[in-house]
Amino acid sequence: MYLDHRWYVTHSGLLRLAFRRHCSGIKTTLQNQLSDSQNNRWVFKAVVYKSPGSSGFFGYGDADPTNTSPLVRGAEMRVAETRAVNRALRKAYGIGLCSVEELGCLTGSPSPLRKEDQAVKPPHPNGSNNGQPKLRDRLCVLIRQYNLDPILVKAYAADFCGTPTLKEARRDLVESFISHLAKSAKENRDSLVCKLNSYAQPAEVKP
Repeated sequence: MYLDHRWYVTHSGLLRLAFRRHCSGIKTTLQNQLSDSQNNRWVFKAVVYKSPGSSGFFGYGDADPTNTSPLVRGAEMRVAETRAVNRALRKAYGIGLCSVEELGCLTGSPSPLRKEDQAVKPPHPNGSNNGQPKLRDRLCVLIRQYNLDPILVKAYAADFCGTPTLKEARRDLVESFISHLAKSAKENRDSLVCKLNSYAQPAEVKP
């Protein structure tokens, strides 16, 4: 997958590679001592056996609400296992590219439309059908790259575009916001964070 001028592998692609190379097996284990169920933080260890006599290639994956997309809230355990498997597979088969599932804000993105669905459903106004990354994905990469709060970024984007929500904004306005966000983050991240914090909801004061 090509995102923000970088190539990433996918979980399904790694599994297909393992199948073609006749992978002997994959074992995953929850790391209880490193996990915290109350805070939805999970850590898995995965071992990939390339052949029956292989000593195994190890990989660890973690997931919690701070490094996953809001789309997968409550599924952090499964995300952590997928990330562990991806890292073990990349080690086993010498894949130097990061997997897209390891990019927190992209994890849990909806599956691509089937061909029959594409024939009857118009593209999303903020999407892309010309082989270029979707605007949503470009925005998520920026959030991940500069460690920004996705909720505050969405609020800022909606205000920037002059719409109640980001989903209602025109594509050209979203593109303009993404360019503005990238420039602001690169030139002065601290100033951008202060701007984002201005969109935080005030905490409710209990009597």
